[in-house]
Amino acid sequence: MHCLTLERFASRGLDPIDLTLSRGECVTLTGPSGCGKSLFLRAIADLDPHQGDCLLGDERRSLTPPPVWRRQVGLLPAESHWWEDRVGDHFVDGESHLTGALGFPEECMDWEVSRLSSGERQRLSLARLLAGYPKVLLLDEPTANLDKANTNRVEELILTYLREQGASALWVSHDPEQRHRMATHRGLRFADRQLSPEIWS
Repeated sequence: MHCLTLERFASRGLDPIDLTLSRGECVTLTGPSGCGKSLFLRAIADLDPHQGDCLLGDERRSLTPPPVWRRQVGLLPAESHWWEDRVGDHFVDGESHLTGALGFPEECMDWEVSRLSSGERQRLSLARLLAGYPKVLLLDEPTANLDKANTNRVEELILTYLREQGASALWVSHDPEQRHRMATHRGLRFADRQLSPEIWS
């Protein structure tokens, strides 16, 4: 069963495409800055204008209330947004198994958001996203501000999540080695208003 299907789907600056992601699959995206990768993810999350349709299993986005769709198709933007002063106020049950896997102590829930570094915000925003158990992850350079150790933690956690939850992911990355590590068997490259395949052996 396919987890996510795009039918003649087009965001701003991108020609219509058809794409399917299976359960447990990670497809990587690359391309020059400004070519529309972030807009593409935002459109799939129903946050930006688009044409065509998306399906999650048999459920069409066009027939699904936006809040319901966005809980199931979760976007991790390049810059996270925080609306409460305390980290723990962004989590329902603490989700210590997620924050612990990303290298945080239990007391991180009591931290003030204002004291977080950009890398800490990036990792905690991933934990916050996964705590909602979305079926599709739309990941916009989730390790761009991280050192090697924390990049490894993020990659391992996401691969575990995809395997255990049967979820799928679209992952934007400029790092060819990371794309090779994370792509299940294929990637996509933005070029000339189209998405061209990058096939990993």
